[in-house]
Order: sequence, then structure tokens, then C-alpha cells
Amino acid sequence: MSRDGALSYLEPLEATSRGVAVLDALADMIDRAGLKVGDRLPPEVKLAASLGVGRSTMREALNRWEGLGIIRRRRGDGTYLTAQVQPAHGPLPTMIRLEGEALLRLLEVRRVIETGTVRRAAARASAPQRAEISRLCDLLLAVVADGLPYREADAAFHAAICDATGNPMFGQLLTGLDAALERSKESPFSRSAFGLGSFPQHRDLSDAIVAGDADAAAAAINGILDTVEAEIRDIIANGPQPARP
Repeated sequence: MSRDGALSYLEPLEATSRGVAVLDALADMIDRAGLKVGDRLPPEVKLAASLGVGRSTMREALNRWEGLGIIRRRRGDGTYLTAQVQPAHGPLPTMIRLEGEALLRLLEVRRVIETGTVRRAAARASAPQRAEISRLCDLLLAVVADGLPYREADAAFHAAICDATGNPMFGQLLTGLDAALERSKESPFSRSAFGLGSFPQHRDLSDAIVAGDADAAAAAINGILDTVEAEIRDIIANGPQPARP
């Protein structure tokens, strides 16, 4: 099927239906048209016209997909599908499921980088750096135990590990990965409760680095990532748990 032939699977949206509805309609079009990774989407202006939305609305929707690594734009050439897209048939809206799948792809990259990071930190950290990593771990776990916002404490702990490698590129790469993926405000992956199950394993990671045990540090970070991955897959399969009070 030609890329413009896929437009036949789109119908104008109701005036009150925008945003996520645009992405749901595009996901349905891609599925019904049989578009695969590497295929080029119809031009933005034609997509907007077929759905009866403005170009700015369509551009914003495609920007979200680009931020999730689902499409790639080539200047002067078009927009290409870089991840398989199917409409949701389970408990999650299509957009939220796509966010979860994008997180799994991101986690695969993080696993490679973070395993190397903690190995180097365990081997290269100075005595003061090991003490600081331990202190920040204590602080992080105390914050989590008290039910307080933990993002800042978590970032400080992992930044100290990156600093201990002696190579600032590790921290820059991981910070860039964190900023690369846009999540919607309503996403279960944006909730403060997301990932909480991994925090007890942060103590294992800290202890391994302090002890200079690179193998144990690698096992600990992979355990942390395994826990997060299992939670993502469970949300995709079964929907999010009710938000904690």
C-alpha cells in the first residue's frame, strides 16, 4: 500500500476530541494499513486534513511520538516509522502503552551504560567518594521510607556514582537519557510510586561500590533495572495499580 493509501483509514475527529485522540487514530491507521518499521508515513498536512485537525495539533502529536522514539523525521524526505505501533486492546490507552514500550527500549540502553558505570565506580572510587555514595544512599532510603518526594535524592545518589567513575561522560549520557523520553502527566510511569520497588536494592549497590566489588555492583544495578522492567511490563499487561493516597 502506498503511504497516501493509508489515509483512507482516517476519519475526521469530533471537534472536542484532540491530542491523544489524534495519536490513537494514527495508531489505528498504521495497524490497519499494515505499515511496518521503516515505512514512511503520509505527509503531515495530509494527516491533519484527513482527521480534520490543524497542522499545529498534528505536529504536536507527532512531536510526542518522536520523543518516544516511535518515528524519525528526515528533513526534506518525510517521517518514518521506527517502532511497531498497534492500537491498544487491553486496559491501557494506546498512548500510555506506547510510553511503556518506549521505556522498555530506553531501559535496554540504560542497562548497558549503567552496568559499565557502576563497575568503573567500584574500581575507581576514592575513599571520600565511597563514603559520600554511602551517605547519599542512607539519605535516599530515609526519604523513601518517610514517603517524601525522592527524585532529587535519587538523582544525587546516582550522580555521585557517575562522578566516582572519573569520566564525566557517564553522567552526561545518563542525564540525557532521562531527558530524552517525554511522558504525559496522566501516565502511570510519571507517578511518584513508579519504581519504588527497586529502592531496597540501592543499598546492595551502595555496599558493593563501597567494598570495591565490581561484579556485585553490576549484579545490583541489573537487579534494580529488572525490578523496574517487571513493573513496566505488568502495567502494560494489566494496567496501573490505584494511585497511593
